[in-house]
Parts: sequence; structure tokens; C-alpha cells
Amino acid sequence: MANVGAVVATVTGVIALLLHSSVHKIEEGHLAVYYRGGALLTTPNGPGFHIMLPFITTYRSVQTTLQTDEIKNVPCGTSGGVMIYFDRIEVVNMLVPSAAVDIVRNYTADYDKTLIFNKIHHELNQFCSVHTLQEVYIELFDIIDENLKLALQKDLNAMAPGLTIQAVRVTKPKIPETIRRNFELMEAEKTKLLVSAQTQKVVEKEAETERKKAIIEAQKVAQVSEIHFQQKMMEKETEKKISEIEDAAFLAKEKARADAEYYTAEKTAQANALKLTPEYLELMKYQAIAANSKVYFGQDIPDMFVDNGAFQPRIQHEEDTVSTDLLESLGKAKKTKKAHRTDSKGG
Repeated sequence: MANVGAVVATVTGVIALLLHSSVHKIEEGHLAVYYRGGALLTTPNGPGFHIMLPFITTYRSVQTTLQTDEIKNVPCGTSGGVMIYFDRIEVVNMLVPSAAVDIVRNYTADYDKTLIFNKIHHELNQFCSVHTLQEVYIELFDIIDENLKLALQKDLNAMAPGLTIQAVRVTKPKIPETIRRNFELMEAEKTKLLVSAQTQKVVEKEAETERKKAIIEAQKVAQVSEIHFQQKMMEKETEKKISEIEDAAFLAKEKARADAEYYTAEKTAQANALKLTPEYLELMKYQAIAANSKVYFGQDIPDMFVDNGAFQPRIQHEEDTVSTDLLESLGKAKKTKKAHRTDSKGG
């Protein structure tokens, strides 16, 4: 009975060992490639649990998603003979699942050592050997990663299609301490120069700002002066218009008064012309005699009161005098009216 128990236990242990050796798990993003007796099988398996022949078949898990390979402490000699070291270079790459079997067959499951690690060493030394320390450390450092990426991808397209390089990141190389201090001093001087240049720009900017402020202030003063000038011009124009209106009103008033005086004189002259009849003159003669305050008494009365022949020349003289005065009045009135008409036309 004890022997049966031992046999069952032994069989159970063997079965468990076989299952443990045959059942395996593949993670997501990986691909399993199989070797049977050392020969690579052509059928890979994807993620999940799989069974293989124990002790005869082995497998390797190959990542088919983005992965980052790190190459550390890469030596590099410049064209001037200075040895520098790149502390870390990172290469981001991805393997296409369909090309996994061919790449593993040609370069083993550790293909990245052959295709990436060794290639990085080679391309970086090629770059450093044709450039000076100044170029590698400062001037051309920003293009090293891009050059490495292009060189790697060019060779991979020919040697291992299906393996692509996504990015290359290169850290600043380590250089001898004495040279590093010199570079630091040089950078410090450059920094001072940049600070001086920036200070100069700030001063120039402040001066430009002050100049613009002065221009704006001057423009404001000029605009205010122009507004005051326009205001004074408008006031003068208003005063001029008021003066013109007052002058026109005065001229019209004077013209109306002159016309009235002319009309009065004309009508007076016409009236006088109508009044100066022989009968009116005779009446005026007797009124003049009646108004005389001298009275003569005696037998010899002066001839002027009796003799018509002696009195007639005096009457004729008075008529001539009145007519002359009337004509002169009419002439003056006509001249005044003509002068007013001329002034009206000129205005």
C-alpha cells in the first residue's frame, strides 16, 4: 500500500513537472519565438498561455511595442585627439511583429545589441573623428541625435527591415576637467556679453519709450494749440460775420435815410415848383408888404408902393432867386441819390 502511494506521488510530480515545463505565458506587446533542438521554428505565438514540448522546445519573448535601449559610457575621440565620454544614449525603437522571426533568425533574440548598441558606437566615433571638441561639445551637439537616428535607420532599412528607430537622445559628453573649466569660463564671458547686450537693448528700449512719450506729448500740445487756434479762428469768423451784418444793417439804414431825404427834397422841390405861380408870388408880395413894420406918412409916398414899373424888377429878382434856390436843391438831391446808388452797388 505504501508502494502504491509512492508511485502515485511520483507520477503526480512528473506530470506537474511536465506541465510546468510545457505551459508558458506570453505578455501583451510581446511575441514568442520557439527553438526545437536549437532550430528556430517559423511559427511564433502571441500573448496568452501556450503549450510546448517540455525539455525539447524552448522559447524567447521578443517585445514588439515601443522600447528604449540605453547605451552607457560610450567613448569618443575628437579630431584634435581629446577623448570624451557620452554618459548615456537612449534609442527608442519598435519591431514589427511580421519581421520578428527573420530578424531573430539573422541576429538572434538579442538583435538590439548587434543592430543598435554596436551601431551607435560606430556612428558616434565616426562623427567625433571628423569634428573638433568645440564642435562636438557646443556647436554641433544639437544635431548629433538626428545624425545618429538617420544613420541607424539607413542601415536598418538594408539589414533588418521591420525594425524602426523612433528617436535618439544623447546626453552631454564628459570632457577633461581642465577643458571643462575653460568652457565654463568661456560660457561665463558669453553670458556677460549677453547680459551687456540685453542691458544695452533695455537702455535703448527705455530711450525709445521716452522718445515716443515725448513725441506723443508734443503731438498732444500741438493738437491742443491747433484746437485753440481753430477756436480763435471761429471766434474771429463769427466777429467778422457779425460786423458784416452790422455794416450791412447800418448801410441799409443810411441808404433808407438818404432815400427818404432825397424823396423829401424831391417832393419839396416838386411842391415848390407847383407853388411858384404868378398868383402865389403876388400873394407873397402882399404878405411881405403887410409884414413890413415901416409906415410912411405924407404926401410923397415912395414909388415902390405905387409905381408898378419900379416894383416889377424887384419882384422879378425875387422870382429868379427862388427859382435858383429851388434848382440848386433839386440838383443836390439828385447827386445825393446817385451817390447812394453807387455805394449800394459797390457794397
